[in-house]
Amino acid sequence: MEKALPLRTKKPDWLRKKLSFNETAEIKRSLRKKNLHTVCESARCPNIGECFSRKTATFMILGDICNRTCGYCAVQRGIPASPDPSEPDNIARMVKELGITHAVITSVTRDDLHDGGAEQFAKTVRAVRRDNPSTMIELLIPDFKGDTDALDAVLREKPEILNHNIETVERLYPLIRPQADFTRSIGVLKRSSLRNVTVKSGIMIGFGEEEKELMTTFENLKDAGVEILTIGQYLSPSKGHLPVAEYFPQERFDTLAESARSIGIPTVFSAPFVRSSYMAEDVAKLEKSGS
Repeated sequence: MEKALPLRTKKPDWLRKKLSFNETAEIKRSLRKKNLHTVCESARCPNIGECFSRKTATFMILGDICNRTCGYCAVQRGIPASPDPSEPDNIARMVKELGITHAVITSVTRDDLHDGGAEQFAKTVRAVRRDNPSTMIELLIPDFKGDTDALDAVLREKPEILNHNIETVERLYPLIRPQADFTRSIGVLKRSSLRNVTVKSGIMIGFGEEEKELMTTFENLKDAGVEILTIGQYLSPSKGHLPVAEYFPQERFDTLAESARSIGIPTVFSAPFVRSSYMAEDVAKLEKSGS
C-alpha cells in the first residue's frame, strides 16, 4: 500500500494570491442566472479573480457534483442530478455574452451515466459553434471509464484542443486518484492523438513524486502524442484534502519545463499557479507558433 503523504506544511507567502471579489461578482451573477457552473469556483482555483476579471472562465458541464473521490480535488462529491438539457445552449449564450474567443469546457466525472457524459459534451460543442462560429473550443474531459465509443463521440465534434489531465505519476494513483487508472488515461490521450486534434495534458507536483517518476511520465505523455503540457504546484484546498508534500520555487518549474521539452513535448507551460485551463488561449497560441 502506498505510504501516506507527509504532514501538512505551511504554504509560503509567495504562493498566496489576493482575490478581488468585486472583479468576480458580475460574471458570477451571469453564471447563476443561467444555472451554469465553472471549475474555477468549484475547484477553488487560485486564479479565479484574474481569469474572471479578464471575462474568461472554464465552464463545467453536467452539474457540480462529482462521482469520484480524488484526494486533491475541491469539487463537491455525492450523487449528481440528471444532466440539464438547457446547459449546452446556456453555455453558448454565456460564451457570446462574454465575447470568449477560446472556450474551455470541462465536466465533473459522471460514472453514473452510460456514456460518462459524452453526449452532453457533444451537444455543448455544437451549441457553442452554432452561436460562436469563430470561437476555438478546448475540451478537458474525464476518462469515460475507458469507453472508446464515448471518447469517439466527443472526438467526432472536432474540438481544436482535447485535454485530459494525467494529474500525477503512476505510483501515486491509488492514493490520489483511486477510481482512475494511469494506463487508461494514457490510452485516452493516445487515441485522441490519432485524430486531427491538438492533445494536451496536465500534471501537478508536490505530492511526493520523484524525479525519475516525472521523467517517465513525460516520456509516457510524449509517446501518447501530447503536444501541450501544463505543470503546476498542488495546493491543498482544505484540511480535509491531501496535504502538500513540498512547495517548489519557479526555478523547479523551469527545470521541469526544459526536461519535458527535451523529451519531445513541444509546448510546456510550467509555474506554481499554472492550472490546465489557465491562460488556455495564450498557451494555444504558443503551440501554434511553435514557441
